[in-house]
Parts: sequence; C-alpha cells; structure tokens
Amino acid sequence: MQFLSILVWSLLGTFTATVGTETDIDCLKYIKASLEDPFGYLKSSWDFTNKTEGYICRFSKVDCWNNLENRVLNLRLSGLGLRGRFPLGIQNCTSLTGLDLSNNELQGSIPFNISIILPFITSLDLSSNNFSGEIPSNIANCSCLNFLKLDHNRLTGHIPEQIGWLTRLKVFSVSNNLLSGPVPRFQNVTISADSYANNVGLCGGPLERCRVRHPRKFDYSFNSGFAIGYVVFSVSVVTVYASYCVPWVKVGKRSKMITVAAMVMLMIRRSKHKKTEVDQLGSMSTMEFLLETQISRSEKYITRMNFRDLSKATENFSQQNIIGVGQMGTMYKATLPNGWSIAVKRLSNLIDLEEHFDLEEQFMSELKTLGKLRHENLLTLFGFCVESKERLLVYKYISNGNLFDWLHSTEDKKKILEWPLRVKIAVGLARGMAWLHHGNNFRVAHLNISSKCILLDQNFEPKLSNFGKAMLINPNEINSSSSFSIDIEFWEQCYLKEDVFYFGIVLLELITGKKATSLTNSDDGSLDKWISDFSSSFFCLYDAIDNPIIGQGHDAEIFEFLGVAYKCVQGLPEQRPSMLDVYKTVSIIGERYYLADNSEISEQTESI
Repeated sequence: MQFLSILVWSLLGTFTATVGTETDIDCLKYIKASLEDPFGYLKSSWDFTNKTEGYICRFSKVDCWNNLENRVLNLRLSGLGLRGRFPLGIQNCTSLTGLDLSNNELQGSIPFNISIILPFITSLDLSSNNFSGEIPSNIANCSCLNFLKLDHNRLTGHIPEQIGWLTRLKVFSVSNNLLSGPVPRFQNVTISADSYANNVGLCGGPLERCRVRHPRKFDYSFNSGFAIGYVVFSVSVVTVYASYCVPWVKVGKRSKMITVAAMVMLMIRRSKHKKTEVDQLGSMSTMEFLLETQISRSEKYITRMNFRDLSKATENFSQQNIIGVGQMGTMYKATLPNGWSIAVKRLSNLIDLEEHFDLEEQFMSELKTLGKLRHENLLTLFGFCVESKERLLVYKYISNGNLFDWLHSTEDKKKILEWPLRVKIAVGLARGMAWLHHGNNFRVAHLNISSKCILLDQNFEPKLSNFGKAMLINPNEINSSSSFSIDIEFWEQCYLKEDVFYFGIVLLELITGKKATSLTNSDDGSLDKWISDFSSSFFCLYDAIDNPIIGQGHDAEIFEFLGVAYKCVQGLPEQRPSMLDVYKTVSIIGERYYLADNSEISEQTESI
C-alpha cells in the first residue's frame, strides 16, 4: 500500500513537471513574439531550436526552479527597451514568482485579472514604463505579493484600498503617476511619502489629510419647483399638440425635415439659460447642486487636481505657455514635476449670469463624456479642478496641434499634409465618431465637429476634443416605455446626422485645403451653392482639390473620398449615411491604398 502511494505521487509529480515544461516554453515564445525587441536581446538569446532538457533555463534573464527542468521561476526583463503591451501569455509560466518588466517602453493598461495571470507572484516590478488606466483592484488577490512597484507610469484614478490588505507586502511604490484620492491603509508595513511623490491628487497616510467635502444642500423652494413644473407642463402641451396637428416643418438652410415636436425639444436642448429664467428659479443653487453631483461622479474615473499645483505647472498661467484660446477658455501647456507635459484648459471667469450657466454646462459636459470615455481617437482627460470660481480641465498634451492649423495656417508655409496622412486622419476621425454614435453602453452626439477640435499626436493620429456641447444618452432610453425615452428617429435625424454633416465638411477641408466658410459661392456663407456645384460637376473638380495632393498618383482615391463627403453633406438628414457606414467605407479605401502598408505614412511622419 505504501509502495502504491509513492508510485501515485511520483506519477503526479512527473505529470505536473511535464505540463509545466510545455506551458513555460509556450510562455517564453509568446513573450518573444508579442513584444518588440529593438535591441535584439531576446532574439539573440532565446533560441527555441535547442530541445535539450532545461534549455530555456540557460536563456538570458530567465531563472528556473531547477536547471534540469523547464519551469520558470523569475523573469528579469528590465531595461531591454521592450515595446508593446503587457504580455498576457505570461500566464503560461505557471510557476512564476518574480516578474521585472521595469525600464522599458510598455504601454496600455495593467490586466484587470492580474491575479489569475500571476497567481503565485511575490515580486512584481512594472515601474518606468508607459502603463495607463487604473490600478486593478484584482491585484489585491495576489496574496503572496511582498514587492510591488508601479512608479513612473501614467496610471490614473484611485489606488484600490484593497491593496492595504496584502499582509506580506514590504515594498510599495506608485510615485510619479497621475493618481488621486486617499492612499491605502497598510496593516503590517509603513509606506513613506516618497512612495506616493508627484501624484497631484493623493492624500492621507503620510501625505496631507484628505479634504472632506460637504455638498451644498439642494435648496429647492416652492417657487422654484412651481416655475420648473409650469415650464415642463407648457412644453408638454405644445409638443403633444404639435405632434398631432402640425406634423412636419423644414428647419434651417439645409432643409432638415423634422417634426414640430422634435423641433421644440431641439430648441429646449440648444437654448441658453436666459437671465430672466434664472431669476424665476430664484438662485444658482440648482446649477451648483448639479455641479457637485457631476464632480462626485467624475472623481470615480479621473483625478481631481489642486489649483496651486496646476498654477505652478503652468508658471502661474504664463502667457508664454498659452497654446490656444477658445470660446470656453484658454489652453496652457504645463509640465509636471516628473517631467510630463500636459495641457490645462482654464475656463473664462465670467460675471454675466447667462454666460456663467452656459460655461458651467459645458464644463460638466466635458466631465460627463471625456471623463468616462476612453478611445484611441478621443482626447484623454486626465483630471479637473474646481476651487472657488476656478474651473480647469487637464488633458494629455498633443504635440502636433489641431488639423485646422495644418490645413489653413498662413504663418508656416512648410505645414503640408501629404495625402496618405490625410487618409489616416479621416479614417481615425471616422473610427472615433462611429464608436461614439454606436457604442454598446452609451450613445454620444458631439454636436461641435470641426477641424479646430481635431488634434494630431506625434504620429498624426487624430484625437477628437471639445465635448462641451456633447449629448450622452443610455441606449436603453431610446424607444423605451419610460417617460424620459428618446425617439430613435429624432435622435438620429437631429443629432447624429448633424455630426455626419460636419464630418463631411472636415473631409472636404482635407480634400480642398479650403476653410469650411470658403466652400461656398454665395454671399450668406452657406454651403448650398457649393454643394449644388459639386453635384453637377463631380468629375471636373481638379481646380478645387488642394494643390499639394493633386497629380501625385492619388487622384482616383481622392475622388472616392469626394464621393463620401458628398453623401455626408446632403441637405436632408435621412439622405446622409450613418457614421458606422462612413467608417466602413473610408477604412476600406484606406486599407486598399495605404493602411495595409504603413511604410509610406511612417516615412512622411518622420520627415515632418
């Protein structure tokens, strides 16, 4: 019996070792294949043609449990210049206890299921990379951790309080990130302030005490409630009457056909809060309450920053750091103590009550949309600041400015975008807008599309910005039985198709090099005459195409994009395609000509 037990355990041990051997080899193969290795460290050392027992244990940067057995204990891949995302295939190293990926150029988020990928990890070093997003709370399930370094990345949000439950943790560092909120309370170790340094929003523990905010009481008097109720009742009566008695009207210069009911709702959505209406409501308590509520929600997704720190980062909002001035406020370039560049938008300090309400509404709209949404073609909102009358928004700094300046700048004649880059910008913008319009968990209408709000990063990937007038809804609100439901036709025709129209205008700017206001032959600045000429002379527009791109071997593709633009700027909304259809079309054209071979785009990007 004793012999039988020994035999069984021996067989199980052999089976485990065999499985570990096979999966660990796959693990290293995946890491080598998924990461860029510009200096060839892994390429020269990790040779999988050798099949001798324990051969992967002789690989550089690899430690094994036993040199005669292909079971990886530690991976020490620090400072190799590796690029890419966190290698998910590392979960095949089933016995891994130590992982050091520090001092590389890795990006993206830390996996949300990190404890499943690294169940036995005791030492994890991801410092000095470009990891972004939030620290996953799941990391607290790595119960064996005693060494955790996440410093010098671009991590945002709060530090999960569950990390404080890691009883074996001895070393912990998250310095030089963009984290906010209270630091965890550790049970068996004291973490110094240096471990949290250069995070503008952290508090508690060895840092400054966290401020406790007391939301203002929502003071709703009887008169305020009566005034709002009266307005809602009146609008409801007008809307119902209009829906049944006057079914259709034409609105605007582009002859958009919508119901009067839709028109009334559109007017309500677009109208500003006039001072007389504010007086009827009695005070600004309603707006202040809404702002406090939105701030409370936004703090779950983005960092609330300190005005003093942002003032210091912009050198007291020096004019030399101004990179843009718009209706909403002034944009400054700022530098954080860790050397990162950010963009800070300081909203105008308006005294006029009507303009103040409008500005607060735009500020909350930015928080509500960009605060939640993350996409490669949307500008990243890192944080915000609300102190006294100051309102600031903090974004990722985008080095190449906006598309308008590239197309229409008179100061720098060398700013010429070659056609492949214009295709890349059009496809990226369409991708981002299609994602906004047809998301699974939300639907967003931007309502302010123009070449001025399209920013270009160092690789000329477009980033859509300026969400101050955007409208975000839950898909469940469309055609539901709720009293707050939105009719699908109304939503598409009045909001989404407006975005499509102005995407078409941007596309025409990319093709013609002309400003949107110049795409007309009429005196009133409308586009009707230009569109009419466009439709009647589709094949005779060589004179209208931007000189730097015509006659360069791209004419056929340019006219294909002209066809897309023409469909987008149709006068009747129902005749325009959806952004999803637009994206499919332009991406097919882009892949056919350029995006399947990025070498041409890369060369032009480097030359610029």
